[in-house]
Amino acid sequence: MSKTAIIIPARYGSSRLEGKPLIEVNGKPIIQWVYEKAQQAKLADIIIVATDDERIFKTVKAFGGNVEMTSADHKCGSDRIREVAERHPEISYIVNLQGDEPLIKPESIDAVARNVQEDDKADISTLIRILKDEKEINNPNLVKCVIDNNGYALYFSRSKIPYERNTEIATFYGHLGIYGYKREALIKMTSLPQTPLEKTESLEQLRALENGMKIKTSIVDFVPVGIDTKEDLEKFKQIIANKL
Repeated sequence: MSKTAIIIPARYGSSRLEGKPLIEVNGKPIIQWVYEKAQQAKLADIIIVATDDERIFKTVKAFGGNVEMTSADHKCGSDRIREVAERHPEISYIVNLQGDEPLIKPESIDAVARNVQEDDKADISTLIRILKDEKEINNPNLVKCVIDNNGYALYFSRSKIPYERNTEIATFYGHLGIYGYKREALIKMTSLPQTPLEKTESLEQLRALENGMKIKTSIVDFVPVGIDTKEDLEKFKQIIANKL
């Protein structure tokens, strides 16, 4: 039976904010905030947290979540996700939802899932948003994307792309780090060696593009609040406090 899974890679170690999946905000660990957003998505049949840490495993179990242990040797989240997917032959479509995106919109998760479910040409799917702020456009930590007329990604870069020869027509898109995969595409991409552009930009999705895989994008209108630093954490806490 063909099923769609949201798999949330979560590790304890982080150079900028150690143990962030377990940091509590308003009585809930961040990983639970993310899990509950995944539960609100309509197109997923299964939600699994993939971790190599017993503390995260026990925490997810404690709030009633579905969690599986993975190898500690994985270099990236997509490798961790592949390990879980290979245990489940019934999973045909996978959404890689980052464990530090507690404000992701459920409809955005569905958009990523829908693109790989319904588009025969799409191997992978992801989200982009229109950038207006010049600081964001020039920030190398915010990845930019250029797309073709059908919404497929042409390239991702930390640089400001496209180059503004004609400033009045330029549109800049920022990339949001959520991916959908067809099962065979995930296995293929994680089996391929790193590519020159991937190494140059330190962007894993370029490995897929360099090997001729198609990445379908959807444009969304929200600014994500990913939690990478203490400042991000405080911003998230303030957003939750304001909502309450």
